[in-house]
Amino acid sequence: MSFSTIVFDSSDGVATIRLNRPDSLNSFTAEMHAELRAAMDIVEADASVRCLVITGTGRGFCAGQDLSERDPGSARKMDLGASLDANYNPLIRRLKSLPLPVVAVVNGVAAGAGASLALACDLVLAARSARFIQAFCKIGLIPDAGGTWALPRLVGHARAMGLALLGDTVMAEQAQDYGLIWRCVDDDKLAGEAAMLCRHLAVQPTVGLGLIKKAINASLANDLDTQLDLERDLQREAGFTSDFDEGVAAFQQKRAAEFKGR
Repeated sequence: MSFSTIVFDSSDGVATIRLNRPDSLNSFTAEMHAELRAAMDIVEADASVRCLVITGTGRGFCAGQDLSERDPGSARKMDLGASLDANYNPLIRRLKSLPLPVVAVVNGVAAGAGASLALACDLVLAARSARFIQAFCKIGLIPDAGGTWALPRLVGHARAMGLALLGDTVMAEQAQDYGLIWRCVDDDKLAGEAAMLCRHLAVQPTVGLGLIKKAINASLANDLDTQLDLERDLQREAGFTSDFDEGVAAFQQKRAAEFKGR
């Protein structure tokens, strides 16, 4: 399939979606959303994919919505809630429910919905020069695409309020210290670190990783009893996988496991 606003590649168990509008810092357009949906269809249908990477081309990861698609002078106001329902919210839900690890490789600025996109991924690896900006307050909007859900869970109420109300820039190293992201690395090491991380994830017990993801995401809304029951149910499912059998056999035989993602 041919794309114009993203680059899609899949090899050795790793699918990569590269946002590809570098002249506008990879900001979202309606066309990009349509192509992201098509790329996600491919990922979900391909059993060989065991890790998904989202990154950007050029100086930015994603600067959020392309405001050239918003006309404040129009007599007919645009329903931004409808835009969220049609584009952003389905994307965030798909990333959260995808039963395999999703890694954001943040190569530059992640602002507005671009920051929300990164925070919706399971692991965020960022270049040291990358920066995260909750830019919504600067144009009279609220953090969306899951932003108000992710921020307090990642950094706590006080910092979430500060980031959302002030729109301050958070550099990658500070984002790591806040717990906003997994790791930051030197710019010249980002590609190598990302490749190593994704190669590792692509040969791990994929079903088990997907169940870990499901359990941790659910824990944010569950009480202890509900979570204990969920752990029981998911552990039962994990225990019937071929990868569990392989993991135990490898441990007993003191050899490296060869997981198949099944």
